[in-house]
Amino acid sequence: MSARKSAEPSPESIARSNRQRLAAEEGARATADAAKRAIDVRKNMARLRELREAKEAADANLRASLPAPTPAKRKKKLPP
Repeated sequence: MSARKSAEPSPESIARSNRQRLAAEEGARATADAAKRAIDVRKNMARLRELREAKEAADANLRASLPAPTPAKRKKKLPP
């Protein structure tokens, strides 16, 4: 007896091809989702960087506008 392939696929091969198709679709969705999350993270990092740089610039302007601190005078010790 020789094993011949029939023209009709077996239930096992249909199930296997369905699993492979579903796995491929899920993989594509997961890849797209990971790419979207990476883009969102980069956008948020850029937003936070801009906020930090604006705050640092405002702080630098404030420090520049304040008068320079005068050195504190030392108190002389009185003899006992």
